[in-house]
Amino acid sequence: MAKIDIRRPHGTTVENARAVVDKVAARMREKFGTEGTWQGDTLTFARSGVKGAIAVSASDVHVTAELGMLLSPLRGTIEDEIRKKLDEQFG
Repeated sequence: MAKIDIRRPHGTTVENARAVVDKVAARMREKFGTEGTWQGDTLTFARSGVKGAIAVSASDVHVTAELGMLLSPLRGTIEDEIRKKLDEQFG
């Protein structure tokens, strides 16, 4: 299994960062069929072939994910897309 671990400072409040993560989660639901739930300030998500979390702290957003065997070869592409979206939202 391939793992993704990305941190990005958000430069805003936890509430604003959570609102952005909510928007991203809605897009992930539409595009990839992921299901997500908040546990404190961490959004956990899953679908066939991937599970992960987006944790929001006072200073940054931390994305972690485990890719199943079929998605593992796409790790670099998926990481690039996550970094791009984080830069768009928090850059």
